[in-house]
Amino acid sequence: MTGVNDNPLTNPTDGASLRMATFRLARRLRTHRAIDSMSDAQFAVLGVLHKHGPSTLGQLATHERVSAPSMNRTVNSLEEAGYVVRSADTADGRKVIITITDPGTTVVEATIAKRDNWLNQALDELDDEEHAILVRAAEIMRKVADR
Repeated sequence: MTGVNDNPLTNPTDGASLRMATFRLARRLRTHRAIDSMSDAQFAVLGVLHKHGPSTLGQLATHERVSAPSMNRTVNSLEEAGYVVRSADTADGRKVIITITDPGTTVVEATIAKRDNWLNQALDELDDEEHAILVRAAEIMRKVADR
């Protein structure tokens, strides 16, 4: 019979420790944004549109793992603020395409810059060995996340 932890090199608390450290770092990074009043959900939608280009409401909902009505509320608030626009799909007039606007792109880029700046300052406070370990850990975490 196999145990919960089949890898004898992994301590059962390793996953919990990594999860909590990752969660705490992500929470700290989320506090650094260009617009303090923007919700995480709103910024996530802008981020998806910035990275992947125009999308339908359904595609955004699937990507963010939320319901279509919930995504519609988020997109409505972004549209009202001028960060996204809706337009008819040229190939299928029944579909609506959501596109990030220039002000939306500015918010994403400014937020990314603020987050990178904060993290780079934190990394600068580490010694060379700690810095190198975290750079390598980022590669490994990406590998784990892509599974």
